[in-house]
Amino acid sequence: MSAILSLRRYKHDVIAHSHDHVQLVFGLRGRLDMEIAGRGNPVMQQMVAVIPQTTHHACGSPAGSDCLVLDIPDDAWLERLGAATEPSRRLLERPAVHCLAPSQQPLLDWLARSAVGDPLLASQGAALLLTLLANEISSQIPDSEQPLLQLFGFIDRHLAHPLQVTDLARQIGLSPSRLHARFLAETGSTPMAFIRQRRLQRGRQLLQTTRLPVGEIAARVGYASQSAFTAALARAFGDTPRALRREGRDK
Repeated sequence: MSAILSLRRYKHDVIAHSHDHVQLVFGLRGRLDMEIAGRGNPVMQQMVAVIPQTTHHACGSPAGSDCLVLDIPDDAWLERLGAATEPSRRLLERPAVHCLAPSQQPLLDWLARSAVGDPLLASQGAALLLTLLANEISSQIPDSEQPLLQLFGFIDRHLAHPLQVTDLARQIGLSPSRLHARFLAETGSTPMAFIRQRRLQRGRQLLQTTRLPVGEIAARVGYASQSAFTAALARAFGDTPRALRREGRDK
């Protein structure tokens, strides 16, 4: 991943892949036919597609489509958003296509014209755009879904600690069996599988973006030993910590 903001022209050739960062695709002109996690949606002007980490997606545009793409660098970048960090995390957790508020389109157009080639403007403009978008969309999430989204944030903040289903269920006032069912419905994973995935994603990100020792990273994401962390990375990604760290430097 290089620039945080980029202009992209999509054509009839279908692109199908996934990546280890979150991506937002904003429609500018034309229609982009997109499938995210098996669900199809068009992306047109005043619309944005949210593609979470490692989510498979495919897209193509027979008539051509211009889009502004925002590639979120890492969780540390989100932390700079202050009060907007948690609403942004909730927005970026779920694959979806959203409509923009009319007031957001002028900012989007300005970014596409003026900020793409300027790293400072691009970073600051992307932060402002994401803040506006997250605050707008998080206010539209039904109250019934808010507790689980808040729990995702709790998990991310406590990856270094032992996390049990009973403790998570208590956080949002559900029984363990009900929490298990909600997780399967919302994420396709059990609570413990979801936690393992978040730990490994965070561990890989720390390997690729910091110089922290592998043992310290293992502890930060809840592994009792460096060897257990290394074995889990190999099962999940097929690579050693050294290879993942080298991959991060090569990006």
